[in-house]
Order: sequence, then C-alpha cells, then structure tokens
Amino acid sequence: MEELQFPRRRRLITTAAPRCREEDIIAFAHRLGFRPDEAQCVVLRSTAGRVILNCTRQWGKTSVSVVRALHCALSVRGSLVVVASPGLRQSGEWMRKAAEMIWRLGIPKRGDGYNRLSLLLPGNSRIVGLPDAETRIRGYSAPSMILIDEAARVTDKTYHALRPMLSVGSGVLWMMSTPWGKRGFFYETWADGGPEWCRMSVNAADCPRIAKEFLEEQRAVMGAESFRQEHMCQFTSSGTEVFNRALVEAAIDYDLEPL
Repeated sequence: MEELQFPRRRRLITTAAPRCREEDIIAFAHRLGFRPDEAQCVVLRSTAGRVILNCTRQWGKTSVSVVRALHCALSVRGSLVVVASPGLRQSGEWMRKAAEMIWRLGIPKRGDGYNRLSLLLPGNSRIVGLPDAETRIRGYSAPSMILIDEAARVTDKTYHALRPMLSVGSGVLWMMSTPWGKRGFFYETWADGGPEWCRMSVNAADCPRIAKEFLEEQRAVMGAESFRQEHMCQFTSSGTEVFNRALVEAAIDYDLEPL
C-alpha cells in the first residue's frame, strides 16, 4: 500500500487561515465534499469537550472526525490536532482522507517538516498522526483536539499517555470505534464514563448507506456474536475472561466496608 510521503522539512505557511470559525460546520463539510447524514450532523455540531462514538463499521467515523478536525485547525491559528490509532497504517489512512478534503479547499498537501505523518495548514495549524506506541507519542503540548481512531484497539498505555496533553488549553477529546470486547478504556468510558461524555451509537440497521440484504448476508457469514459486535455496536465477551464480566460485576457489593 502506498504511504503518504511528505517533505522532511518545510517552511511554515504564513498565509491567513480560511474564515471558517463562523461558518456552519455542515456547510464546511459540504465544501470538503462530505455530505453528512442526520446522525453525523448531530455529532459534528456537538460542542461537548468529550465525545465517544460507538458506531458500526462503514458508518463514516473517519470522515466525520476529519471534518471536525479540519474545522478546528482552520478556525484558530496555530492549532494542534493529534490523531492516534492502533498503527501508522490507520493513521496514514486518516491523514490521506484529510489531505483529500483540504485539496478541495485549494490548500496544498504538505507536512510540518518534523513528523512523518503530518499536515501543515494555513495559519500554522498542524495535524499530526501518531501510532499506538506510548513511548513515541509524548512531547506534544496543549493540543486543541485529540482524536483516537479505532479506539477499542488502542492500548490503555497510549490512552493514558495522551490524556495529560489536555492538562492545559481546554482541548477537546474524541474517541471513535466499533466495539472489541468488554475491555480497555473505550469500553470503560462507554459503560462508566461521567456525564461530561457525549455518547453517540449508530448500528448498521440505522445507517442509510448499508443495505438490509447485505446485513442479512453478514449475519449468516459472521455468526451471531461477531455480527452483534461489528454491526450492532454491542460489547460482547472478549473471549479471554475466566468468568463472565457481567456476572462478576453483579456479584460486587460496593456498600460493604473493607475488612
């Protein structure tokens, strides 16, 4: 697969950023060549600082997050958007989609000169793609936005290394994924995250772009458990537990005093 190739070093862009701060984000999405459906419009217009998307495969999680990230980066000069994923391939695909969208605005594709996967935008804003490697993602300060793509498959260590970046600057955190068992920070946040989290779940039956006939075929091929996870957004057993997690949680009495 062809990888994104950006110059190792480039002079910072000093031209003014396009005026999109006041522009409706749906109109902005249309200019990028993306026409969101009703559920995607709700997500794009969210002003929550913490957003978690638990959605079926092929719903458009990447496209939605790219639009939101570009709107953020082009609205405020000097913004930093950090994108993390399970690996460089996934981060590269996310960055490729972002590069395709900014091309529609007449913005050239170029890197920041320091990071292998990066986009330098007007107003000196940057988008940087990172792998799932806790030791290699430190050092970024006060990002305006952190996006975690395929979050269910990103390690807890990486998540815990990303969160301190939000200590200053009031940055926004988005995580989006299809479930991958009852484990990890994505499941824990979906199940037990606080009221600060804006949650959105869209299963395949509610996605207007996925045909019912295809879903019936998938159900027959994949089996019930995989189908519920990949297409119906259900957190099924990971298959590694000695005891069912729900049974263990039901047996815990949090009101008991410790001995």
